[in-house]
Amino acid sequence: MSSDKGNILLSKLSARSRERLLAHTTAVSLALRTPLYEAERPPAYGYFMTSGIASVVTTMADGATAEVGLIGREGVVGSIHLLGGAPVSTHCFVQLEATALRIPYAQLQKEFKSSEEVRKRVLEFVQEQTLSVSQLAACQRLHDAEARLGRWLLMARDRTQSDMLEFTQEFLAMMLGAQRTTVTMVAGGLQRKGFIEYRRGRVKIIDGPGLESAACDCYQVTRRLYANLYKDALSRPA
Repeated sequence: MSSDKGNILLSKLSARSRERLLAHTTAVSLALRTPLYEAERPPAYGYFMTSGIASVVTTMADGATAEVGLIGREGVVGSIHLLGGAPVSTHCFVQLEATALRIPYAQLQKEFKSSEEVRKRVLEFVQEQTLSVSQLAACQRLHDAEARLGRWLLMARDRTQSDMLEFTQEFLAMMLGAQRTTVTMVAGGLQRKGFIEYRRGRVKIIDGPGLESAACDCYQVTRRLYANLYKDALSRPA
């Protein structure tokens, strides 16, 4: 594919670095639940997301799961594997129908090692993800379900640039670390306040400022991290 439209990381690279990567990518559509990498296995591909959301999930010994990260058009799925040979315990799959530029992982790894610019941008993204995970770990422990749901919906909106979000009730329960009945209760509360419209599998944000008032302050922390990604990107000729 000859365009990086939609992926912020790629758009912040110089033309030379960007074209080197694009020469090895394939544009793909990713259906709901498409696995992007499995736990403790090296990925076959990296994915520069151009729309939708990928969820990074951890699974406990008893089978319980929780989302520990989300990746949208700001980054690349598979970047954590580039840092070294330690087994990655999370797995990643598509949680909101997506499109991406898929690149063989071996080629992504080659460019990461050989290009200082590519390496710097990828490391910036991984740092943003790591700091966000640290904030969200505290959020899960200290904030109530309504505040966490408000925060998460706003984070999803930032990455999709859409007020209409389609998620299964099962996923929202996993994200909150709660029962489905809790999701129904919490989402219903936000709906009664006029912040969202909620139907099973679909959320529409109708009052963004109101939802921000209901969300915990972790949203503003993660929003700043997201907004500051690649801020010092080198200018390049048009």
